[in-house]
Amino acid sequence: MSKANQPPPERSVWHDKAKTLSEALPYMRRFAGATFVVKYGGHAMGEEHLANLFARDVVLLKQVGINPVVVHGGGPQISSMLDRLKVQSAFVDGLRVTDQATVEIVEMVLSGSINKQLVTAINVAGGFAVGLSGKDGNLIRARKLTRTTRDPDSAIEKVLDLGFVGEPAEINPHILEFFASSDIIPVVAPIGVGPKGETYNINADTSAGAIAGALRAARMLMLTDVAGVLDKSGKLIAELTVGQAKGLIKDGTIKGGMIPKMETCIQAVENGVEAAVIVDGRVEHAILIETFTESGAGTLIKRD
Repeated sequence: MSKANQPPPERSVWHDKAKTLSEALPYMRRFAGATFVVKYGGHAMGEEHLANLFARDVVLLKQVGINPVVVHGGGPQISSMLDRLKVQSAFVDGLRVTDQATVEIVEMVLSGSINKQLVTAINVAGGFAVGLSGKDGNLIRARKLTRTTRDPDSAIEKVLDLGFVGEPAEINPHILEFFASSDIIPVVAPIGVGPKGETYNINADTSAGAIAGALRAARMLMLTDVAGVLDKSGKLIAELTVGQAKGLIKDGTIKGGMIPKMETCIQAVENGVEAAVIVDGRVEHAILIETFTESGAGTLIKRD
């Protein structure tokens, strides 16, 4: 094509955008009416630009007929508030030891400022978001989480008391199922309620996985600060079965902080989620790339 016959640059850009939308149509049809649980945290949550893009992407999912449920974390924000209030806290195996004073601050930060900031961002982007915690509607019924440690000298195991750190004992999805039939986007803080009304701080990944399983979600999208699961040469693995994922944990390919994330994905799939995805939340529009393109944006874990 001669330069005289080439379309103006602006028309070329819009043509590419129209082509992208057209190619997304089969995925929009496939996932219409499906539930996606999105665990939101990391740098995507801490950077305003990425946070605003995330909010727009969630609104777009709702607009095309997908029912997104957002579960957010907030570890850095909790640490910052504890520092400001001069409240000491410690970590054991990546879990914050949470006494009564600490859990009150955790709930204040997660169910308060963080949750409402995210709700506001989604509403500003054109959605209709409502903030919840696991206490609302008994969404997350929790039990106390226990950890054991082994003394390196005596080899004697002892139980660690993590205080008000919990894990999901039961998910009551009724309130989320109600929202699915409306235009509301639920935004969930990972706070659980114990059998006697106790407040429990629950890991956001674990909460998202349990909620996704209870809802039989089509996808659980776990936004992280890495590209996904890498092989031993450092190359991204686009897709894994549950059996292959377990094998990579066993042979040491999946290690460190990726192990609990992968275990959460495996458990979610085994509990009825169609597929779980570990995706880099630092990539702009990562959710849309993963959902509406053939190549995706992270590592997808599916049934064997």
